[in-house]
Amino acid sequence: MNLVLPLPLVQALQVLTIALGAPLVTGVIATAEGRLQGRRGPRLLQPYHDLAKLFGKESLAPTASGLFFVVAPFLALGCYLTVPLLIPVLTSYPLPLGDMGDILGGSFILSLGSFVVAVAAAETGDPYAQLGSSRSKTFGAITEPVMLLVVFTVAIVTGTDLPYVLGATVRSGPDQIVRPAHLLVSAALFMVILFETGRIPVEAHGSTTELGMIEEARTFEHSGPFLAALRWGSWVKQLVLFTIFLNVFVAPWGMSASARLGDVTLAMVALLAKALVLGLVIAVIDTSFAKLRLFKITEFVAAAFLLAVLGLFTLYLGGG
Repeated sequence: MNLVLPLPLVQALQVLTIALGAPLVTGVIATAEGRLQGRRGPRLLQPYHDLAKLFGKESLAPTASGLFFVVAPFLALGCYLTVPLLIPVLTSYPLPLGDMGDILGGSFILSLGSFVVAVAAAETGDPYAQLGSSRSKTFGAITEPVMLLVVFTVAIVTGTDLPYVLGATVRSGPDQIVRPAHLLVSAALFMVILFETGRIPVEAHGSTTELGMIEEARTFEHSGPFLAALRWGSWVKQLVLFTIFLNVFVAPWGMSASARLGDVTLAMVALLAKALVLGLVIAVIDTSFAKLRLFKITEFVAAAFLLAVLGLFTLYLGGG
């Protein structure tokens, strides 16, 4: 276990950890929600079975769609899997590509993946798919400023928006976590994650109720491997957001300080354990709160924006 891994291999393991661990986190959340609602719920490994089944099915495309409809699911998945190259997933030190993009650039890549899926849905001509595409971009326009303000506020404290530096600042002492500015922006980011992962405030995750569906509506016309790539990408995006929240803002511990195989393996286990705990917390929130109406999303996001603004103000009032 003292074998020292090459840094490019460690970076590849970061991507593999996110890609292979994302369905597990989704399965745990789904099972926990089922138990909390008095149901048996799906199996923990059900997402893996769903992917295997979908990749083995035939793919169909609407007659009105073009080449972009076919490429978009895999392009979006590629965007989501690019972000783990830029953020601290397994190591507390920057890897070869870790300084090629800041946390703001990672957010733009995540937005690009979501934009690609929305365009593919709009291209189909299906009214429900176009409805989900329109809604996702409408509400995305009001959540992205919150992400920008969160990054901007934390960058003022650390002097940079590189995710490895942000995580190192939080690890420097417990006073860094409990300072008001950090708590406020972390709460704002958590609210954005709840919305981006489809947990709250509208409908249940995976719902096909027309009045509230956003994420599921965009995949109506996809099937087979196309649908598998879309679902896998959605799960990867969820784990990437969890990783940013945990390893940069809230709990940047358990990461490897070296490239030894044993340390990297423990870092994999620590990341998945933290993500599962966060997933259970989100499952409790998702099943404990009544869903809001669709037009209430703006108020939910406005509350997150207000927290980020308050965090910025506290920097100049002695709370940063």
